[in-house]
Amino acid sequence: MKLTKVKVLGVIILLLLAGLYYYVTLPAINIHSSGFWFFLIVFLVAAIGIYTVRKKYGLFEMKSSKVVKSLGAILLLVIAVYIIGSLLSSPILNAKKYQQLLKVKDGEFAKDIEELSYEQIPLLDRDSATLLGNRKMGSMIDMASQFEVDTIYSQINYQDKPVRVSPLRYASPIKWLTNQKEGIPAYITIDMATQSTNLVKLEKGIKYSTAEYFNRNIYRHLRFQYPTYIFNELSFEIDEEGIPYWVCPVKKFNIGLFGGETVGRVVLCNAITGETIDYHINDVPAWIDRAYSADLLVQLYDYHGTLKHGFINSVLGQKDCLVTTDGYNYLAIDDDVWVYTGVTSVSGDQSNVGFVLMNQRTMETKFYAIEGATENSAMASAEGQVQNLKYVATFPLLLNIGGEPTYFIALKDNAGLVKKYAMVNVQKYQVVGIGDTVAECEEEYQKLLSKEGIKVEEDNKKTGSISGKITKIAQGVIEGNSHYYLMLEGSEEIFDISVLEFINIIKYEIGQEITLKYKIGDKVNTVIDMQ
Repeated sequence: MKLTKVKVLGVIILLLLAGLYYYVTLPAINIHSSGFWFFLIVFLVAAIGIYTVRKKYGLFEMKSSKVVKSLGAILLLVIAVYIIGSLLSSPILNAKKYQQLLKVKDGEFAKDIEELSYEQIPLLDRDSATLLGNRKMGSMIDMASQFEVDTIYSQINYQDKPVRVSPLRYASPIKWLTNQKEGIPAYITIDMATQSTNLVKLEKGIKYSTAEYFNRNIYRHLRFQYPTYIFNELSFEIDEEGIPYWVCPVKKFNIGLFGGETVGRVVLCNAITGETIDYHINDVPAWIDRAYSADLLVQLYDYHGTLKHGFINSVLGQKDCLVTTDGYNYLAIDDDVWVYTGVTSVSGDQSNVGFVLMNQRTMETKFYAIEGATENSAMASAEGQVQNLKYVATFPLLLNIGGEPTYFIALKDNAGLVKKYAMVNVQKYQVVGIGDTVAECEEEYQKLLSKEGIKVEEDNKKTGSISGKITKIAQGVIEGNSHYYLMLEGSEEIFDISVLEFINIIKYEIGQEITLKYKIGDKVNTVIDMQ
């Protein structure tokens, strides 16, 4: 009877340890998950340890010895299967399969990438968005002591605008304890074009997030609902009504046990209620912007570019081997977010052979064979124009300026604030336009293109002119700069005039005649000349 109790106690201890390990590490119960194999290994090691302790104290010594040997054999078998499975799944033995994971087609730059209006151009990078988010949070006296902004800052298209969005999180475990009943009350949105930052308060708090503990932690919540799913990096998004969701891509392994990772499904989790919907990757709603992470897409393109002639060639001869450059950015095209990155040779020279755009929702990939400077060369060229100010360039955004592929770069001071903008011609990176505003930057860039004899396509649809009496006038401030917003008689359009560029606008009043030349925008037209 005593020996039976000892045996039962050993089993209970083993199950408790296994349950605790599972609850903390949350491995998927799936043979394609490395975490699952580690879980098995830890479980077997713990079992051997318990039986070894029993043997030490003379309980079932003979029987325990046989059990330990059997468990040891199983442990070795599990380790062998994991190692062999990893090898058989690797690019070393499956170069052709890896190379074909991503389907790449050629694109037409001027056709695929239309000229953007100013309010569609993301002027901020992630670091600048983080700075603005933290400042906004610091001004919310009623929340600042209890919450802080999470570091997620997902870039999405929201109501046809480039926006970064991030939930709040509890400032500390104690703050979680006092606030978790109501949940997280708000999230931050940052318009990447206008730089306006909003704290969106919710009627009901976010109950499922990375900041939660125990069963409301989003990873644990997903694991208990989908025990076999292997989730990729989650993103925080909002739908067109502003409802917060977690977008949870499910990994799909196409080569062996652990190789050829793509995305097979997407689980959408309501951050407030915890309700989930499971979609096949082909059925994901159009408002979702990020099913494939940028890092995954870049990795897939690197496989495509380096493994054309097998694995050995990718390491030794490196014939026709292409890789992505060091960094990426995002473009908003047709309500989708596309990852942009340059493509260069493996030798690491200072020029690109082209660039790629990769859709974060569909994995669609287009290659553009446009030779030119690497992003780092363009950044250095832009910094050289303001070297006396010691501004630092952000990673470029690729724009179409009159049919010319152009790097758009924000220049920041030591405090991380955007002070100037630069446009650098991709093919002739010595052509650099600098301005305090985007309009001023583009005007200077256009002049330099003309001076260099580079023909720019004229698109009359992008600009317009109008004359009339002012019917409405209002003043606003964007990033410390004053702007006037006008409406004219006989028109429903709104016109944005920068006081920094057109100081005479302060002399105008309602009823006065004015003539404006403007760049057409979706909701607000940006004035580029006035009389």
